[in-house]
Amino acid sequence: MPELLLEILSEEIPARMQENATEDLKRIVVEGLNDIGLDFVSANSYVTPRRIAVVVDGLPNNTPEVSEERRGPRVDAPKKAIDGFVGGLGLTLNDLEKRKTEKGEFYFAVLSKTGQKTVVLLKGLLEEAISKVPWPKSMRWAGNTERWVRPIHSLICIFDGNVIPVSYGSCTADRKTSAHRFLTNALVEVADFADYKKTLETGYVLIDPKDRRSKILGEIEILATKEQLTLLEDQALLDEVVGLVEWPIALMGHMDEAFLEIPQEVLTTTMRKNQKYFSLIAPDGTLAPRFIMIVNKETPDQGASIIAGNERVLRSRLADAKFFWDQDRQSSLESRLNRLEAITFHAKLGTLAEKVARVGKLAIELADVVGANKQLVGRAAQLAKADLVTAIVGEFPEVQGVMGRYYALNDGEAKEVAQAIEEHYAPVGPSDFCPMAPVSVTLALADKIDTLVGFWAIDEKPTGSKDPYALRRAALGIIRLVVENSHRLNLMDAFSHAWNIAGYRGNQQSALEGLLQFFYDRLRVYLRGKGVRHDLISSIFSNGIEDDLVRFLTRVDVLETFLKTDDGVNLLAAYKRAVNILRIEEKKDKKTYDYSEGLDHRLLTEKNEISLSETLIEILPTVKSALAKENYSGAMGSLASTRDLIDSFFNTVTVNCDDPLVRKNRLMILSLIRASFDQIADFSEIEGGER
Repeated sequence: MPELLLEILSEEIPARMQENATEDLKRIVVEGLNDIGLDFVSANSYVTPRRIAVVVDGLPNNTPEVSEERRGPRVDAPKKAIDGFVGGLGLTLNDLEKRKTEKGEFYFAVLSKTGQKTVVLLKGLLEEAISKVPWPKSMRWAGNTERWVRPIHSLICIFDGNVIPVSYGSCTADRKTSAHRFLTNALVEVADFADYKKTLETGYVLIDPKDRRSKILGEIEILATKEQLTLLEDQALLDEVVGLVEWPIALMGHMDEAFLEIPQEVLTTTMRKNQKYFSLIAPDGTLAPRFIMIVNKETPDQGASIIAGNERVLRSRLADAKFFWDQDRQSSLESRLNRLEAITFHAKLGTLAEKVARVGKLAIELADVVGANKQLVGRAAQLAKADLVTAIVGEFPEVQGVMGRYYALNDGEAKEVAQAIEEHYAPVGPSDFCPMAPVSVTLALADKIDTLVGFWAIDEKPTGSKDPYALRRAALGIIRLVVENSHRLNLMDAFSHAWNIAGYRGNQQSALEGLLQFFYDRLRVYLRGKGVRHDLISSIFSNGIEDDLVRFLTRVDVLETFLKTDDGVNLLAAYKRAVNILRIEEKKDKKTYDYSEGLDHRLLTEKNEISLSETLIEILPTVKSALAKENYSGAMGSLASTRDLIDSFFNTVTVNCDDPLVRKNRLMILSLIRASFDQIADFSEIEGGER
């Protein structure tokens, strides 16, 4: 079947925009094809720094014929209604059919739409698709009214071997495109996608990012292996470099071994951020005095001049870094603390020095919960932000905390203090390193809790997709710190301590309850990321917000395990049967049945209702006691012991019997079942179980 190929050739597209743009263009084209009824076999997209291509395979030459039937007004309807129906369809009365139905005789119209040629429809569809790509930033050029991320040089649009004259700006599509802009001046002419990909490759262009990635890694491995070195993995840098070159060539450069005195993190940050160089590791695990650059062309001297130029530039940058490193170590972290008074943390939350003071007090409050040494926690909190005013962190903000550790050790501070200074920013994401050392955990918790409570106190919360102060990330960090270290932290107590330390004004209870709800919204996201069923989360939440994360997650885990057993499956089914009957009867009777109003034991006549009610009344306090002791398995086990009794009750006892007093009493038994289960979770939120 016919194939569609579209290419947009432009000036360099920023690497960070390429992946989204190519997926957006493909999505818009596919949606357009679906809207006009054109099926296809596959759709793929490709991107390089200079071009985006979309290929759709298996398109038909024509859209399908469509026949649609519409019922109009009754035959004896007012003339105005009939005329309106006919006029709206662009028909006459002679075009309608009369048909008898169960509701009378009606007019019917049969509308047929003949298929249209695909080649005719594609021009407008593709021009619209190009214009709809949502760039973060776009521009106009050379008198064009249309916008694109960068000036467009040419278009290719071929369908079934023929050119479709798609136009955008001053460009009209043909079958020609430019190959590599440095390695050849050739304009290449293509017939279809296979020819397009092969021809461009001969012109030094790999259109598939996967091919460029593979070539980069392959060449790096060859160069590194020759020197008995290994690549320091950096996925973000690899992704960026793939978007910077159309024909990647790896070259290895050298740096002066004297620069290896600089902390490795500074060296790798300098090479990655400023020069897009890959770092290499020596057999002993240290940073090697080598680096690899990826260039976009081959040269007659095998890259010698390129290597020399890059070595010269790197030497200059590393000389600056070494100067900063040497200068910073001449002053202690403590001596820099007064400079934090000149840095505003937030206009409504004071200076960085004031935040440091708040965090220090809160960290000491939290130290007992975590089991950390209060003296070390206090010292770490005092010095935690001091490296922000060092020269190296001013130049490379990415190494904040890391440099604090180096400088703290240089000043003779305790190892635990230095470690906490580095780790208190962590974790910064769902897969980032999570601290485990008590002093580090305490300081990280205090810093994040102070930030969150502060922003809730001034009513500056995340809205929609906007979170300028990374408060969602801070909440997730607290969740991970607590859960992964199994600390029994009462969140509301911690929030209250932070509020009182800062002396915030306003409605404390309302603000902190809102913050706790925000936490549990993030906890839902965290648990879904761990694969926990959403209905189990909802069932536990329905019993109220729990401010002890470890206790909450234990309940979720035990419930999930219990529901995988036969007892769990059967009890869930029995619970839902009881609750469904209750819900129906309560709606009918316009009242809620509550066992606490009391069962009338004189009305219990059936053996199975007597046994069930007595057992449930007996285990209610047992379940409550087990829950109070956080023995969730024991509570579930107590409920599981009622499985046979509940089954026998439903098999032998008629709840909605003729005697209204007996019926009410039996509905009370169902309410007793509901109350027994609801102590643990709202089982009605859990999917499945119906029978």
